[in-house]
Amino acid sequence: MVAAVKLQRRRRRHSSKCDSRVCLAVVIIPICIVKSGGRNVENMRVIRFLIRHVKYLMGLRFLVSGKENLQVDGPYVIISNHQSSLDILGLMEIWPDRCVSIAKRELLLTGAIGLMCWLGGTIFINRKKTDDAKSVMAATARTVVKDQVRLWIFPEGTRNHEGDLLPFKKGAFHLAVQAQVPVIPVVFSSYSKFYVPKEKKFETGTIKLRILPAIETKGMSPDDVSTLSEKCHDLMCSAFTEISDTAAGPSQ
Repeated sequence: MVAAVKLQRRRRRHSSKCDSRVCLAVVIIPICIVKSGGRNVENMRVIRFLIRHVKYLMGLRFLVSGKENLQVDGPYVIISNHQSSLDILGLMEIWPDRCVSIAKRELLLTGAIGLMCWLGGTIFINRKKTDDAKSVMAATARTVVKDQVRLWIFPEGTRNHEGDLLPFKKGAFHLAVQAQVPVIPVVFSSYSKFYVPKEKKFETGTIKLRILPAIETKGMSPDDVSTLSEKCHDLMCSAFTEISDTAAGPSQ
């Protein structure tokens, strides 16, 4: 009986998490349209401000270290591990000004959430069409330099709940090298102590974010992309293991 009640509570909390994202998007969309008239990177200020408060409804706490590593002038590429939609709450904790994300095209078709992301300047790519994805990334690299925009990319390419990091796709690193801008790795601790999607388990808990020092790409060429990707992967794996071992589980 007790187990059944706990499972029901977890399901309700998981459902409310999904509903809250949609409701928040519905609120954000008209504000962005009135404020900026449509799609604009400055809309991310509105999105960041409102989404940051959702953590209180979810019972989540974020502990950030290395925030000084984001104090880099000009554009750069942020890369981070990707575990679930909860990542968006962590992103908003440290999201810098004039920063947009790169996301799969399917997100654009998710109704209110997709429209909110589009209004905030999210760049959508069709991963199923390699040529299209490459052309978008090349154009984005030029935009980064021209408009002094920062980018946030998940180099694993998909969500990963397995307690480690998947091999990185090379797109983020090709883009950084082409634009000759730094790469800043950001690592989220494991959610496994309080969030297990397959079991519909969702409790309160603490997520640690560690921002690693920027890695310069000036002088690098396409031949250096693999080495750059491997270096970032190794650094982030080490940080992931370290902060996940000390991350807090469900609140008692």
